[in-house]
Amino acid sequence: MAAGKMSASKELMQMDLYGLLGIDTEASVKEIKKAYRQKALTCHPDKNPDNPRAAELFHQLSQALEVLTDGAARAAYDKLRKAKEAAAKRTQKLDEKRKKVKLDLEAREKEAQTRLTEEVEAQVARTLEQEIMRLREEGSRQLEEQQRLVREQIKSEKVPNTQGSWNSSTETSGPAKLKLKWKCKKDDKTRGGYTEDVLQGLLQKYGEVLNMVVSSKKKGSAIVEFATVKAAELAVRNEAGLLNNPLQISWLDASPPSAMPETVSNMTSNFSSYSAQDSVRSDRDYESLVLMRMRQAAERQRLIEQLQQEDEEANT
Repeated sequence: MAAGKMSASKELMQMDLYGLLGIDTEASVKEIKKAYRQKALTCHPDKNPDNPRAAELFHQLSQALEVLTDGAARAAYDKLRKAKEAAAKRTQKLDEKRKKVKLDLEAREKEAQTRLTEEVEAQVARTLEQEIMRLREEGSRQLEEQQRLVREQIKSEKVPNTQGSWNSSTETSGPAKLKLKWKCKKDDKTRGGYTEDVLQGLLQKYGEVLNMVVSSKKKGSAIVEFATVKAAELAVRNEAGLLNNPLQISWLDASPPSAMPETVSNMTSNFSSYSAQDSVRSDRDYESLVLMRMRQAAERQRLIEQLQQEDEEANT
């Protein structure tokens, strides 16, 4: 019995009696009784037979009336209620303080992490900058080395190829001419897939192409002149043309033999003799270049005339 009363007292202390009756904490006894009657009429068990909580709510209203209409009981309840409200405020302030401390701690941790990240990024940036500077220096040295080799090669190629000397860039004994044939219908505007640009692209990988004449009358025919016999030989042996329309490559004249370079000792002696005559060699190089261009123009004109003659013979 005593345990049951103690449990009921604890339950009563946990309840908001003013809120249960819907009145203010300063309400008079008269206002308390009026509120009780209004609430009791709405939740009486006889009026709510289908509501299992009606009897419990009616009982709680009765307890609220008993406590709040008794001066001593109401004073004790009000004291307990105010103590609970003060404790709730202290808890709220503590929670707010804890929340602020937590936010400050998180902010400091974030700031420290950001500072660490910035330091790491700065260190990485400095390392990258050092590597870039190193690469630039090494690249500059490599560039200078390659440019030096190019200058040496150009200088060696300027040595005239006279009798008894050897030019390291000379692979064969002069230009060579080839005849190209492929299948091409008379009204095919694509020339069977072989335009001059296409032929240049296929043949230039073997060596310098001096001249090329594509027949405008005789479809599927062209004449090409390589700067060296070696380049022409490579083209004859290796070039097959387009997969869907192969090329037939043959020598325009009899197949010339490849010229072999002379010994390195001859090259060394002749190169030394020419190095003492730089100014004379420069004049001769210029004259040789002009003469070579004139010969190329004349040779191209001759090839055009030869191809036109073959076209006319083929049409007759």
